[in-house]
Amino acid sequence: MKKLLVVAHAPSVNTRQLAESVVRGARHPDIEGVECQWLPPLDAQPEDVRSCHGIILGTPENLGYMSGALKDFFDRIYYPCLEHTQGLPCALYVRAGHDGTGTRRAVESICIGLRWNWVQSPLICRGPWRENFLTQCEELGMTIAAGLETGLF
Repeated sequence: MKKLLVVAHAPSVNTRQLAESVVRGARHPDIEGVECQWLPPLDAQPEDVRSCHGIILGTPENLGYMSGALKDFFDRIYYPCLEHTQGLPCALYVRAGHDGTGTRRAVESICIGLRWNWVQSPLICRGPWRENFLTQCEELGMTIAAGLETGLF
């Protein structure tokens, strides 16, 4: 059984719905060989990252940057994971009130430093809230879980 870790900061109803949608997609009934766990960034530990086979990161855009909670996660796991998680398949979604560019670049920069493997372009849920953000996040979770199950990544 492969493990997909979702590390997502969800301080609002909308961001919580996004994270739940990612998890729902990853737990699609047709995907039997992947276990999905969602942890808030402040709860996720280096051993959680070292023991997973893929990771999806989620954050709201805060002042053109990732949430402080996600930054704290990276600060705590960076060196303990650096030599142990190279090549880890990763993906990102951002709930962006503006354009999400700064948030995306910041997270990508850290993940490149960790030598993680981007398996999909980041999903930016940009602008005013739209219900299709939930569908996009569910598809993200399903895609990454299916890719892990089949050995695509």
